[in-house]
Amino acid sequence: FYRLSARLDGPTYAACAGHLQDLLCQECSPYAAHLYDAEDPSTPVRTIPGLCQDYCLQVWQKCRSIFRYLSEDQELIALENNMAKFCHYLSLEDTDYCFPHLLANQNLNQNLGLVTADAEGCLQLCLVEVANGLRNPVAMVHANDGTHRFFIAEQVGLVWTYLPDRSRLEKPFLNISEAVLTSPWEGDERGFLGIVFHPKFKFNGKVYVYYSVEVRYEERIRISEFRISPADMNALDHGSERVILEIEEPASNHNGGELLFGDDGYLYIFTGDGGMAGDPFGTFGNAQNKSTLLGKVLRIDVNNNDRGPLYRIPPDNPFLNDPKARPEIYAYGVRNMWRCSFDRGEPHTKEGKGRLFCGDVGQNKYEEIDIVEKGKNYGWRAREGFSCYDKKLCANSSMDDVLPIYAYPHQMGKSVTGGYVYRGCESPNLNGLYIFGDFMSGRLMSLKEDHATGEWQYSEICMGTGQTCMFPGLINNYYQYIISFAEDEAGELYFMSTGVPSATAPHGVVYKVVDTSRRAPPGKCGVEPSPVKVKSKRIQFVPKEKLIVKTPTPRPRPTATAEAPRGGRPDPESPGAPAADRAGRGPPPRNRSGTPATPAPRGRTPKPRKGGERRGQRRKKKPAGTAAPPRNGAVRLMEQRGRGRGRGRVEVYVDGEWGTVCDDGWSSAAAAVVCRQLGFPYAVRASKKAEFGEGTSLRILLDDVQCSGQEKTLLECAHADVGTHNCSHEEDAGVVCSREEVAGG
Repeated sequence: FYRLSARLDGPTYAACAGHLQDLLCQECSPYAAHLYDAEDPSTPVRTIPGLCQDYCLQVWQKCRSIFRYLSEDQELIALENNMAKFCHYLSLEDTDYCFPHLLANQNLNQNLGLVTADAEGCLQLCLVEVANGLRNPVAMVHANDGTHRFFIAEQVGLVWTYLPDRSRLEKPFLNISEAVLTSPWEGDERGFLGIVFHPKFKFNGKVYVYYSVEVRYEERIRISEFRISPADMNALDHGSERVILEIEEPASNHNGGELLFGDDGYLYIFTGDGGMAGDPFGTFGNAQNKSTLLGKVLRIDVNNNDRGPLYRIPPDNPFLNDPKARPEIYAYGVRNMWRCSFDRGEPHTKEGKGRLFCGDVGQNKYEEIDIVEKGKNYGWRAREGFSCYDKKLCANSSMDDVLPIYAYPHQMGKSVTGGYVYRGCESPNLNGLYIFGDFMSGRLMSLKEDHATGEWQYSEICMGTGQTCMFPGLINNYYQYIISFAEDEAGELYFMSTGVPSATAPHGVVYKVVDTSRRAPPGKCGVEPSPVKVKSKRIQFVPKEKLIVKTPTPRPRPTATAEAPRGGRPDPESPGAPAADRAGRGPPPRNRSGTPATPAPRGRTPKPRKGGERRGQRRKKKPAGTAAPPRNGAVRLMEQRGRGRGRGRVEVYVDGEWGTVCDDGWSSAAAAVVCRQLGFPYAVRASKKAEFGEGTSLRILLDDVQCSGQEKTLLECAHADVGTHNCSHEEDAGVVCSREEVAGG
């Protein structure tokens, strides 16, 4: 302000300094993202906040010269001598947010301090990158010993120690990769799946792990106990392994994988139903069969097991006295619970403490969230979500199964990843919000309990747009395939995701969730970690992810009095654009990353190159003539008004006809293939939900398209049979391509 005001002469300073200061200070307004139209992908990023008409007219009459110092927007400066066009240019479509009237708008100001939500109710959060270069990070846990270390497990069988400053120790905490059964195969669910520290780890040094193993050509899941090395507090003694429990796996999928200790001190083990599809084992399936440990939540007592049995049965286990049931069973009727958590309880009242939340992966229609309670039946295979799967079994009134608190269809996602109820300190508005995700679609989601009705209200979570995440160290994008969630010792929330499908590909990243709408007071959430004796080399953390600033398409503006400069602004860059299948989302269906169609959790695609399109450049028309028939696999882009120029609905030519592509599995990698076919070196983003109109006059020819990004045509990508699909034209896929790389992407 002082630098700019020094450029004003005396009379101008007297009349305009107040306006200058007001306009500059709107960058710090709680509504800056609205004032600068930074949340609307169809509008350019503003250099001047949106002004109310009466205020703009007042400023224009006496102080229009100050805008030369506030903005380098040549289009605005060219309109300086035309009051009507000048103020129209600075207006907002949503007049509720124009300055200065929004300051007196009670409907807006009464909600200050709540989690920011867009018009569709999508909660806008930000992220901090915590770790990277990991091979399918399946779990992150802490030791609850005051050191505030965290330990990240890779699917291949390594666990790494991270210190509070985010540096990683070069020596693994655990390395059982030689024993772990997994493969580089995309979507392989076997591997190192879970780890938990004993509640009294500080005193007994015990850690429990859950992994896949092959014993004499038989696949099993194994629960083992390790002890800390007496020589190094950051490494387990590999010779101390004791196998607590092994369960034969009849198939390679549905391996479960969660281990938790409850407030009761017992170890909870979450197994899958044995695999294949539809739980085909026995008369009613494994999940309903209480004589098998598959498809169950187990609870065992591993305390004081140095002598005698490796585990005991808790005396209040619900089926202890049932001769036909395994006594380890705590709950049953589950398909493949992937990631569960105990609620720490409201920080002050402890309300909700001890509730056990789980995400149970569905078959082919629904994903569900359950609150697991002792002795209850969670319905599989009779029921999938709220819907009947096995109709005959579902009609059995003796089932007495418990319905989920929430279920969602496969249009939203195909493999739920259970999360946590947030109980941390740093983002108080998130308190009580159950945050979870979907591995396949990359959605982040939340549920909040309505205490009056007992129902759970759903809200989507989006990455913050505009200025929401413009703080040092924050980012607003993530890789799509959400593998797991975690809490640190202080209760802050994290999740792990990757952009590449293989258990051996080092593309996993760990993110911390941050709500910028309200932060805890400075100093309130500080922790003082206990000292850690480090014997291994430290590897300092180097963040790689960047904040993505979208450059939206300009909306039509009035023609300038003086000729405005030629050449336009860059097209919008979706938060998902710079990296393949990175989900930096706004409300659905905008900026939705691709949904791979590979079954089972954990399929990913690699990163394409970054890019953006420059607007305002005309192409020369090609001379008319008789065109040769397109080759198989040729593509074209169409918009509602005709052929698209670098953007539009994707139409593909197969065996003599043009048709559309369904957006199931549609990703940035697939968009890169299309853009390269059309001569564009960069794919800005993959579009979904018929953003560029529905191709209702054509057949849907391709569905479940999965590309690596290197294929020459979509036909070289994995896809369902031509003409076979389970979608409608409401899910027609599209792309935005570019000949140039978007700055800041």
